[in-house]
Amino acid sequence: MVLQTLREHQLYAKFCKCELWLKSISFFGHVVSENEIEVDPKKVKVVVDWLKPTKVTEIKSFVGLASYHKRFIPNFSKIITPMTRLTQKNKKFKWSDLCEESLQKLKECLISAPVLALPMGNEDFKVYYNAFRVGLGCVLM
Repeated sequence: MVLQTLREHQLYAKFCKCELWLKSISFFGHVVSENEIEVDPKKVKVVVDWLKPTKVTEIKSFVGLASYHKRFIPNFSKIITPMTRLTQKNKKFKWSDLCEESLQKLKECLISAPVLALPMGNEDFKVYYNAFRVGLGCVLM
Protein backbone atom coordinates (compact mmCIF):
# COMPACT_ATOMS: atom_id res chain seq x y z
CA MET A 1 0.00 0.00 0.00
CA VAL A 2 2.77 2.48 0.92
CA LEU A 3 4.92 1.55 -2.05
CA GLN A 4 1.90 1.80 -4.35
CA THR A 5 1.12 5.30 -3.03
CA LEU A 6 4.72 6.37 -3.62
CA ARG A 7 4.59 5.03 -7.16
CA GLU A 8 1.30 6.81 -7.92
CA HIS A 9 2.84 10.14 -6.93
CA GLN A 10 6.11 9.43 -8.73
CA LEU A 11 8.07 9.33 -5.48
CA TYR A 12 10.94 6.92 -4.99
CA ALA A 13 12.60 5.35 -1.98
CA LYS A 14 15.93 3.56 -1.70
CA PHE A 15 15.18 0.04 -0.61
CA CYS A 16 18.39 -0.12 1.46
CA LYS A 17 17.08 2.82 3.54
CA CYS A 18 13.64 1.29 4.09
CA GLU A 19 12.59 -0.79 7.05
CA LEU A 20 9.51 -2.88 6.42
CA TRP A 21 7.32 -5.10 8.60
CA LEU A 22 8.55 -3.64 11.90
CA LYS A 23 6.57 -4.33 15.08
CA SER A 24 7.62 -0.96 16.56
CA ILE A 25 9.70 2.09 15.66
CA SER A 26 11.46 4.81 17.61
CA PHE A 27 10.07 8.12 16.40
CA PHE A 28 10.66 11.62 17.84
CA GLY A 29 11.35 10.42 21.38
CA HIS A 30 8.56 7.85 21.41
CA VAL A 31 8.38 4.15 20.66
CA VAL A 32 5.33 3.65 18.47
CA SER A 33 3.83 0.22 17.88
CA GLU A 34 0.59 -1.03 16.42
CA ASN A 35 -1.51 -0.45 19.54
CA GLU A 36 0.48 1.83 21.84
CA ILE A 37 2.90 4.70 22.32
CA GLU A 38 5.54 4.87 25.05
CA VAL A 39 8.49 7.08 25.98
CA ASP A 40 11.72 6.10 24.24
CA PRO A 41 14.06 4.53 26.84
CA LYS A 42 16.97 6.58 25.43
CA LYS A 43 15.12 9.79 26.34
CA VAL A 44 14.35 8.45 29.81
CA LYS A 45 18.09 7.91 30.39
CA VAL A 46 18.80 11.54 29.43
CA VAL A 47 16.23 12.73 31.97
CA VAL A 48 17.51 10.43 34.73
CA ASP A 49 21.09 11.61 34.22
CA TRP A 50 20.07 15.31 34.14
CA LEU A 51 21.96 17.30 36.78
CA LYS A 52 20.38 19.89 39.06
CA PRO A 53 19.92 23.13 37.07
CA THR A 54 22.08 26.03 38.19
CA LYS A 55 20.70 28.76 35.92
CA VAL A 56 17.50 29.72 34.13
CA THR A 57 18.59 28.43 30.70
CA GLU A 58 19.21 24.97 32.17
CA ILE A 59 15.73 24.97 33.72
CA LYS A 60 14.21 25.99 30.39
CA SER A 61 16.05 23.13 28.67
CA PHE A 62 14.82 20.59 31.20
CA VAL A 63 11.27 21.94 31.16
CA GLY A 64 11.29 21.74 27.35
CA LEU A 65 12.45 18.13 27.38
CA ALA A 66 10.01 17.13 30.10
CA SER A 67 7.13 19.03 28.43
CA TYR A 68 7.60 17.00 25.27
CA HIS A 69 6.57 13.93 27.29
CA LYS A 70 3.90 15.59 29.44
CA ARG A 71 1.13 13.40 28.09
CA PHE A 72 2.74 10.49 29.96
CA ILE A 73 2.89 12.36 33.29
CA PRO A 74 -0.27 12.81 35.37
CA ASN A 75 -0.51 16.30 36.93
CA PHE A 76 2.45 17.49 34.87
CA SER A 77 1.70 21.22 35.10
CA LYS A 78 1.25 20.98 38.85
CA ILE A 79 4.54 19.12 39.33
CA ILE A 80 6.61 21.47 37.17
CA THR A 81 5.24 24.74 38.59
CA PRO A 82 8.04 25.34 41.16
CA MET A 83 10.67 25.16 38.41
CA THR A 84 8.77 27.26 35.88
CA ARG A 85 8.37 30.02 38.48
CA LEU A 86 12.16 30.39 38.47
CA THR A 87 12.03 31.31 34.76
CA GLN A 88 9.86 34.39 35.32
CA LYS A 89 11.38 37.79 34.57
CA ASN A 90 12.78 39.76 37.50
CA LYS A 91 12.69 36.60 39.64
CA LYS A 92 15.88 35.77 41.55
CA PHE A 93 17.17 32.29 40.81
CA LYS A 94 16.99 30.33 44.05
CA TRP A 95 16.82 26.54 43.87
CA SER A 96 14.57 25.45 46.74
CA ASP A 97 13.64 22.12 48.25
CA LEU A 98 10.33 22.42 46.40
CA CYS A 99 12.22 22.72 43.09
CA GLU A 100 14.33 19.67 43.96
CA GLU A 101 11.18 17.69 44.79
CA SER A 102 9.70 18.78 41.48
CA LEU A 103 12.81 17.66 39.56
CA GLN A 104 12.93 14.27 41.30
CA LYS A 105 9.18 13.72 40.85
CA LEU A 106 9.43 14.42 37.11
CA LYS A 107 12.35 12.02 36.79
CA GLU A 108 10.40 9.36 38.67
CA CYS A 109 7.31 9.88 36.52
CA LEU A 110 9.27 9.57 33.29
CA ILE A 111 11.04 6.42 34.45
CA SER A 112 7.73 4.78 35.25
CA ALA A 113 5.75 6.46 32.46
CA PRO A 114 2.57 4.66 31.48
CA VAL A 115 2.00 3.31 28.01
CA LEU A 116 -0.62 5.18 26.00
CA ALA A 117 -3.09 3.02 24.12
CA LEU A 118 -6.06 3.71 21.91
CA PRO A 119 -9.46 3.25 23.56
CA MET A 120 -11.35 0.14 22.54
CA GLY A 121 -15.03 -0.15 21.73
CA ASN A 122 -17.69 1.88 19.97
CA GLU A 123 -19.39 3.32 23.05
CA ASP A 124 -19.53 7.04 23.76
CA PHE A 125 -16.64 8.55 25.66
CA LYS A 126 -16.75 11.47 28.09
CA VAL A 127 -14.00 13.90 29.04
CA TYR A 128 -14.02 15.28 32.57
CA TYR A 129 -11.75 18.23 33.28
CA ASN A 130 -10.85 20.71 35.99
CA ALA A 131 -8.57 23.77 35.87
CA PHE A 132 -6.63 25.07 38.87
CA ARG A 133 -4.25 27.97 39.40
CA VAL A 134 -1.25 25.66 39.14
CA GLY A 135 -2.54 22.84 36.99
CA LEU A 136 -5.04 21.31 34.64
CA GLY A 137 -6.49 17.84 35.00
CA CYS A 138 -8.65 15.74 32.72
CA VAL A 139 -9.66 12.14 32.22
CA LEU A 140 -11.22 10.25 29.32
CA MET A 141 -13.91 7.82 30.45
